[in-house]
Amino acid sequence: QVQLVESGGGLVQAGGSVTLACEGSGRTFSSPPTAWFRQAPGMVREFVAAVMRATGSTRYEDSVKGRFTISADNAKNMVYLQMNNLQPADTAVYYCAAGSRRGWYSTVENDYQYWGQGTQVTVSS
Repeated sequence: QVQLVESGGGLVQAGGSVTLACEGSGRTFSSPPTAWFRQAPGMVREFVAAVMRATGSTRYEDSVKGRFTISADNAKNMVYLQMNNLQPADTAVYYCAAGSRRGWYSTVENDYQYWGQGTQVTVSS
């Protein structure tokens, strides 16, 4: 099993920045954290970003390109999401994910086996 714990959420004004962190534990050798999703109130969970830990290759949802940066620290089983120029539309619970069955680049929620409990990010206008 893999356990994921997110941290770093909170309340921020529009235009501000927040960095989220996700720490993996357990059998992270085979399923380290590699992706972030988010879920706004009344909406489905959507892909935000993913990283290939071996090469640093990344993939982003279109609305966050140029504003968000995903990175990984392999030594610490951590994955981060640096979020800049936040907007009210970014308000959501952000989830860390691991164990994609279809590769690190998957944007499909059901492909991931492990999830954190989520951390709330609220952007005020």
